[in-house]
Amino acid sequence: MPKDTFFNLPDEKRQRVIEAAIEEFAKGSFREARVTAIAEKAGIPVGSFYQYFEDKKDLYKYIIQLIAEEKIAQINQDMIANMQRYGFFQLLREVYASGFRFAKEHPRLVAIGLSLWNDKALYHEVYGDYVETSADFFQKIIAKGVADGDLDPDIDPAFVARLLTALNYALAEIVYGDGKLDLDDLEVVDKMLKLIENGIKNRAAARGGC
Repeated sequence: MPKDTFFNLPDEKRQRVIEAAIEEFAKGSFREARVTAIAEKAGIPVGSFYQYFEDKKDLYKYIIQLIAEEKIAQINQDMIANMQRYGFFQLLREVYASGFRFAKEHPRLVAIGLSLWNDKALYHEVYGDYVETSADFFQKIIAKGVADGDLDPDIDPAFVARLLTALNYALAEIVYGDGKLDLDDLEVVDKMLKLIENGIKNRAAARGGC
């Protein structure tokens, strides 16, 4: 996390540093980003940078945190709008659709995400911090699904939330794996949701054998 000296800066100066960091990290990989370039864009001495952050990774993880918070805020807003009129599986699809809309509206943030995906060690280090947050989010909509009768009341919500979190990372590997993101195609999401809802058992064959 940034040092207290960063949070004590005037809002305008703090935002300059954040904007400079986003611009630099969106240009290429984390490894290629330069502290000197960020400091120059923000209009601060390089020495001041190290008064605000431990190092480049400290700033990078803070930017990822800001992106995650902004994305979650948008998804939560969309969920509030749709919570009462959607069932569990429609609501879960809307979670992903909301994430795709966020990506369309913030191309530089998508660029940072794509470059992070290509650095597997850093990706797991950074996103490991958000496993609990993701599981908590899924557990809330699972609880609603059980209450509404969409889901089996005997399921373990905490376990299913962990499973959905793991599937979320697996989905990211499919979506980001080729270094591109098709923001108009939710087909991969629909495939995952079909699997979650119906499983992989051949029910027709099972019925025929009875």
